[in-house]
Parts: sequence; structure tokens; C-alpha cells
Amino acid sequence: MQIVQTSSSSCVAAKGAGTARVVDDASAALNGSASARSEAPAARSSTASLKRGLSNWDHQLQGEISNAQQTLDYLERSSSQLQALKSELAAKLAARQGREGQVEARVRQFSNTWRQRASASGGTLDAQLSYTSPQAAQQNFSIRGLTMASLQEGPQEVLAFSVGGANQALRSVNIEPGLSESEIVSRFDRALMPSGIGVKLGENGELVFSTSEAGWANVRDSLSVRGSGIRYPTGQMSRVRTDAEPAAIAPEEWHTGDVEALRATLQQVVQALAQLQAARSSVSLALAQATGRVARAQPVQVSVSMDTLAENFTEKASQPGYESLLAISSALVGISRERVVALLGLE
Repeated sequence: MQIVQTSSSSCVAAKGAGTARVVDDASAALNGSASARSEAPAARSSTASLKRGLSNWDHQLQGEISNAQQTLDYLERSSSQLQALKSELAAKLAARQGREGQVEARVRQFSNTWRQRASASGGTLDAQLSYTSPQAAQQNFSIRGLTMASLQEGPQEVLAFSVGGANQALRSVNIEPGLSESEIVSRFDRALMPSGIGVKLGENGELVFSTSEAGWANVRDSLSVRGSGIRYPTGQMSRVRTDAEPAAIAPEEWHTGDVEALRATLQQVVQALAQLQAARSSVSLALAQATGRVARAQPVQVSVSMDTLAENFTEKASQPGYESLLAISSALVGISRERVVALLGLE
């Protein structure tokens, strides 16, 4: 958030602009301009609608900008910690020694920071370091036994899914011979979407399920399926086994017990730094785009210089008639003898 200090000259310009508008409005009213009278309400209505629209949009944009800034702070803090860990690892490997326990302390520090990823990023940075704002971060997973090959083979079957227990509504997917991969994905996606689960086709042609990170524990612990005894032999509603997509960084696998472990950890730290850098670039781009949308959403502000105001006043005052009188009288409002004397006394 930036705080802009308004100078006194800008205040004068604003007042002058207001005076100029008063002059123009009064002139239009005296001349009996019907078009001016008819356009004014429409202009006010349009301006009010624009302000309401910008106000509603501002909340979303402010949220996106806040999320991006918060995520950038987290990524920069994580990168700083990994840089320190990298230096400690390199020093220990080069000299076969180092400050006792320092490497292990650095690993624990980053592990704690990594566990705070969801809360520290406002729930917009997933385990693969993909920035998802304004949507919530997702957790991808697979369902054991539910492969594309098994779905394209075999007879017709209706699979009924339940999330959250027996009292929840069942979501049915009709599987039949001859379905293409895209048709299978589409049927699963439509059926499971009300339960907060999305489905897409993976890079290797596999089914990839996803749900919000906040709802992942519930899906993992309660997702059940019932078939006709073909792909799920029991024919009864039974819990399914799910496998979460591994996180991009796994500090719990970094070990420091010997030289080989230190080298392996250093390699993983270097890879993690590259991933964090890529994530920072992605979030920085998202922040720049959101900021640009804010700038484009703002109504155009017309700046009026003092030279322009002076020229307008001179033009109005030089014309005979009511406009001249109005311009002069407006300029003289608030000027007293004492003020004139005080001004003349200034060096």
C-alpha cells in the first residue's frame, strides 16, 4: 500500500477545477441548454455505477495483491534460509568440518518454514510451488485401482462415490465400453465436482484427482466407492486408498550423517533453490498483472495546471456579460481588505 502526499498546489488546482466546473454549469443553466440538463443525470448515474463496480472489483484485486505480496515474502524467506543452508553444507564438505550442529539446525529451520507454506501464503501456494490465487491451493492425488486402462476395459459399470460418510449424497459415474480418455475424465469431473473434487488427464494419460488442500484430509479419510462387483469386487461401499502427489520439496528426506548424505542433501538444496526462484518469478508476474489491472481500473484523473486556470480566468473575464461577472466574483470570494494588506506586506 502506498500513501501519496498531496501538495498544497494540487489542492489549489483541485479548487480551481471546481470553480471552472461551477462557471460552466452556471453558464449552461442560464443559456437553457437542454442537452446539458439531460446528460447530467446520465453522467452521474454512469459515474455512480462505475464507482460501485470499481469498489466491488477493488476487494478482489486487493486480495490478489495481498496474497501475492504475502507469498513473495514467504518465498524470499525460504530462499534466504536455503542459501544459508547451502553455504553451511559447502563449507562442511570442503573442510570436512564446520560448526557443530549448524547444518542440522539449518535443515530444521527450513523444515519448519516449509510446513508453514499453506498459512504463510494465504493458502495460494501448493505443494508443487504453483501459485493459484485467487483460487485456493489444490492437492492432487490418485485413487488406487482406478486407472485409465481399467476403465476402458471390461463391461459397463456404475461407480458410486461418497465423500464425508454414509449420510452424504452419492455421486455416480457410468462407465461403458468404447469411452475415450476425454469422455471418461469429463464424466468423473462432472460427477465429483459437487463434492469438491476435480478430475483431469495427467501428462502420462492417467487420471489426476484434485481437491483443496484444506479439504484434503476429509477426502483422504472418507472417500468411498461402490461398484457392481467388476472393478471393486465386494459390490459394497468401501473406502478407497488414495496417494497424494509428492511435494516439490521434501526436507524430511535431507540427511547429514555422512559425506555422501551431505552431498545428496546439497544437490537437493540446489534444486529446491531453483524451484523457489521459478515460483518467485511466477508470483512476481501475477503481482505485476494484478497491479496493472488496478491502474487500468482507476478512473482517469485530469490534472489542471495553474497556467491553464489562469488562461481560463483571463478568457472568461475578458468577455462582456454574465460569464465575466461570474468569473470575477468567484475569484474574489473570501478576499478581504486585511488579506490584501497582508499579502502586499510580504517581501
